[in-house]
Amino acid sequence: MINLRQIEVFYAIMRAGSITEAARVLNVTQPAVSAALKQLEARLHMRLFDRIGGRLQPTPEAKALLPDVAEIFGRLGAVERFSADLAGGARGLLSIAAAQPLCDGFVAKAVATFVAKRPGVRVNLISLATPMVLDRVANREADIGICYEPIVSRAVQVEEIARAQIGCILPARHPLARRRTVRVQDLAPYPVVTYLPQTLLRPHIDRAFSDKSSAPRMSVGTSTSATAIMLALHGAGVAIVETSLFRARPVAGLVVRPLEPRIEIKGLLLRPRQGVGSRVLGDFVAHLRATFP
Repeated sequence: MINLRQIEVFYAIMRAGSITEAARVLNVTQPAVSAALKQLEARLHMRLFDRIGGRLQPTPEAKALLPDVAEIFGRLGAVERFSADLAGGARGLLSIAAAQPLCDGFVAKAVATFVAKRPGVRVNLISLATPMVLDRVANREADIGICYEPIVSRAVQVEEIARAQIGCILPARHPLARRRTVRVQDLAPYPVVTYLPQTLLRPHIDRAFSDKSSAPRMSVGTSTSATAIMLALHGAGVAIVETSLFRARPVAGLVVRPLEPRIEIKGLLLRPRQGVGSRVLGDFVAHLRATFP
């Protein structure tokens, strides 16, 4: 029969891309990895890898097996994290995947203040693009995910955890900084920095600027809020981005002003569809909700 060690070797090779790197990850010798792979292929009666140009290439059969194998290890990780938390919540491991800019803003703040009060809790916080956040949670490689809308997937539970606004971040000496609210048409004379067209939040901005008679002059497009904020600091233009990162991590010399019309976006909490919530996880989610303004 197939044993878990053989499956572990296959999974390590698929993730690492080579026998050498898989052996390093598993802390075993290369011959041991090669032997386990041969045994698995013999049990399955199929080749899982071809050697092309000196490199291993997964066969179509290997690629077809990967999702089920990933789910196995996702479940094992969930069991490990859950059992570590059974002592009562004082200790445990949380795996959190969060999309930019939430990860570097209020999620990082929530994690920092949570572990400060619970030194026995260990947290793995990883910043990923939204599709990868969804993938990690769906495959049970993360306990929760935090990202902005939209998310449409039957593999996860989705609930609103916060709301944020798209606003203007600009130098304190900028003429528009004197206004309490910046209207879209007020931006016409000035260069604007905002998200690239292919980014998740850009459609929200495009809808607000749909009137071409008041369309701003886009000077720089970028993929992250943090980069847009730095560009505004160095004079590239007014940054039109979501404002939660700046509110969580202000930058001296810059101010934030609301944009009119108001653009509001939902922050979402993702959980595995059949996930088992631990006490530590429940406490952290409550703490995270309280951290958002």
